[in-house]
Amino acid sequence: MFHRWHFCAGQKRGYLVGKTKRGKGSKIMAIADGAGLPVAICAASASPAEVTLVQYTIEHRVVEDTPEKLIGDKAYDSDPLDRGIEEIFGTEMIAPNRRGRKKSNQTQDGRKLRRYKRRWKVERLFAWLFNFRRLVARYEYDAVNFIGFIHLACAMILMRHL
Repeated sequence: MFHRWHFCAGQKRGYLVGKTKRGKGSKIMAIADGAGLPVAICAASASPAEVTLVQYTIEHRVVEDTPEKLIGDKAYDSDPLDRGIEEIFGTEMIAPNRRGRKKSNQTQDGRKLRRYKRRWKVERLFAWLFNFRRLVARYEYDAVNFIGFIHLACAMILMRHL
């Protein structure tokens, strides 16, 4: 007899929780506009690389229009990503080349990388998001509740800047 045992068919550790070097975690992916306000936001497991989640993030945007240019850090330096986003959404990807790049051709010139200086606005968006303690330490076991709190935080940020 199993006294006080609960059997459930759910995924262990919850949905959207993946292994990292420091334990378990979730990843918040966001796209910000020129003022640093959220345009698209989604949550994912911490395990997959950010390059694989870019298309998913663009599909879950809040506004109807797709961004013309997307600025990312060195983790987004990928030729298949550049081609895929250009073909599907018509968005130009701007990311500096990684140091250990296998193909030596430079895909970004200096004029495009001048826009990379404005990437601090995305970092400011994450600073605004992490003012909400519920997002820093994920208290919600359910992924739907966690994503709901992310969207609530984005709505509060947008209301502050109206």
